Amino acid sequence: MPNTVRRGTMAIKTRITEMLGIDHPVVQGGMQWVGVAEMASAVSNAGGLGILTGLTQPDAKALAAEIERCRSMTDKPFGVNMTVFPTINAPDYKAYAQAIIDSGVKIVETAGTPAVRELWEMMKPHGILILHKCTAVRHALSAERNGVDVISIDGFECAGHPGEDDIPGLILIPAAADKVKIPMLASGGFGDGRGLAAALALGADGINMGTRFTATVEAPIHQAFKDAMVEGDERATDLIFRSYRNTARVAKNEISQAVVAAEREGKPFEEVAGLVKGVRGREGLQTGDTNHGIWSAGMIQGLIHDIPTCHELVTRIVADAEAIIRQRLNGMLA
Repeated sequence: MPNTVRRGTMAIKTRITEMLGIDHPVVQGGMQWVGVAEMASAVSNAGGLGILTGLTQPDAKALAAEIERCRSMTDKPFGVNMTVFPTINAPDYKAYAQAIIDSGVKIVETAGTPAVRELWEMMKPHGILILHKCTAVRHALSAERNGVDVISIDGFECAGHPGEDDIPGLILIPAAADKVKIPMLASGGFGDGRGLAAALALGADGINMGTRFTATVEAPIHQAFKDAMVEGDERATDLIFRSYRNTARVAKNEISQAVVAAEREGKPFEEVAGLVKGVRGREGLQTGDTNHGIWSAGMIQGLIHDIPTCHELVTRIVADAEAIIRQRLNGMLA
């Protein structure tokens, strides 16, 4: 979309901005290794909602320290992500949740297995708002019945885990909006003002962005990864772990292609486990080797053309969405 004049941009007020106390209906989702204080505070200072990724920290004590570090960088609302993974050696999720409670954070994004409900039960009595990420309408309705405050509905275009139903956002978002009564964020494939305007038109109250925020000045990853997202197009991702019923969308690179080939040959997960372990991905993000491990990125790469600051990005998204609503769409009315 061509650059537009962004003077006098008005805030877009929705149920999300009202509930979360933020200026703009733009949320930065939890991202492993990326959701640290520099990232979350930059998004919050830009008027959106920044989110720390709980499990990026090695333990609950470190998370408590990171929360305080983020608090020193912004006086705006921010949240913490807690994702419960299916894993053999599970972290002490309840200790992380207790650290969040003790820190006074009032917004938590959750995702993962049904075991996450135990964390809801811990946090809800303390007035913590729960934003739960789902990849299916049936899961969203179940979470709503169990008392979460916001649904983040995650379409097939997303980075990370899109579920196993393969329903794109153009269908999934309005399908969820038809049934979910609480405020709802649209997630997966969002990165500009056109996406925000479309999400609002489809029935959402705001957008949740991950990949787009990793291609910003403040994102704590090597410049090589940011450049790769600018250079990549909408085809620059792979779906891995499909045969293991734990589908993940990652940036296409030598490792992801090796995993896809191994799955095509029917090899068990143990054959690729060494390639995809988290420590390899983290090392790559730090060193700049985009082929060292797997790293999450969504189809929105096809719409990423620059590396702005978080403030520039959020301001542009909201201004362009407003222009679309006021000018393009309004101008079509006879």
